[in-house]
Parts: sequence; structure tokens; C-alpha cells
Amino acid sequence: MSTTLATAVTAEIIIKKSRFIGHVIPVSNRATAMLLIQEFKQQHPEARHVCWALRAGGESGMSDDGEPSGTAGRPMMQVLQHKHLDSVLAVVIRYFGGIKLGAGGLTRAYTDAIASPLLAAEYIEQIRYEHCQLALPFADENKVRHYLQQHGGDITKLDYTEHEVILSLSIQASDYQAALTQLHQLCRGQTRLLDIEFESI
Repeated sequence: MSTTLATAVTAEIIIKKSRFIGHVIPVSNRATAMLLIQEFKQQHPEARHVCWALRAGGESGMSDDGEPSGTAGRPMMQVLQHKHLDSVLAVVIRYFGGIKLGAGGLTRAYTDAIASPLLAAEYIEQIRYEHCQLALPFADENKVRHYLQQHGGDITKLDYTEHEVILSLSIQASDYQAALTQLHQLCRGQTRLLDIEFESI
């Protein structure tokens, strides 16, 4: 189970006259994140840097946007990882104040610029579901319905063929394997698994 944010949060810190505006934003994918980053750049044309880190499963990424390598995107990513956040974009907009901070100072500044808005953020758990299609005898449909009602699963679609019923199921990932085993036993070994998908809500 992973965690995301309920809403976007912004906080600003000043370090040696440089202004760091930190944003943490729930996003569902990289494409959405890239659009938001472009919007920030357009909103802050005078900013020296718009650095970011994105945790979104296989679409994660980060950018130092001109800061020395490893001093911006990486520490921001480490904050997200430490908080076990997923589906979250972190953006820091920096207005340079004329005083160089050095690599260590920059790393601390970008860490603090993301840690600050996260102090006020509301966290929500993401429940991961696995989806599958299960073929089984007509006579066992009610048994399967009853089991899913008792264990928090759901039938999202129902198809009848000449010989069997095909149920599209949504089951919490943590219960998935146990549920399939139980359903197979309930139907006396007469179930067939057709395909599997994943999603988080």
C-alpha cells in the first residue's frame, strides 16, 4: 500500500536571500506532471531554476534544471521516498538571491523546500487493486458473489457464454492470491483465470 496527497500544498522559504517556493501536488501520471511544470515555468519567467521530482510508479523522474548535478532533484526525490509517497510531483521554484549556497547548502535548501509543504499536507492511502476475469460454472456464480461481498471484492462486469459465466473481478492486491485460491476451492477446481490488470485508487 502506498500513500499520496489529498490536495496540493505550497510553502516558501528564504535562504541567504534566495527564495524557494515548494509545491507538492498529487498527479496520476508523468504527462500531467510535465504540463504542470511547464505552467510553473510560464508563471515564473524570472525564476532562475524550476526543479522537480516525480514519483509515479514506472513514470518517475527528476530534474536539477541547471543547478549542480544531484543538488536539487535527487534530494527532493529522497524526501518523497522517505515519506513513502507515490503519484506525487514535487516542484521547487528558485529565485536566486545573489549568494551562492554551495552543493551542501543547495541540497539542504531543496530538501527543506519540499519538507516544508509536506508538514501541512494531508496524506491518503492508495489501495491497490488487481483485476481479473474468472470463468466458472453457472451454478457457482452465487457462491462467488457471496464470497466477494464478505471479503471486500467486487464484480465489475458479467458475461454469459454457452457453457460458463465470465466475471470481471476487482480484488484488493493484498488479498488477491488468497481470494483466487478460495474461489477455486469453492468452485471445486472449476475456475479459469483469463487476464489480470492493476490499478490504484
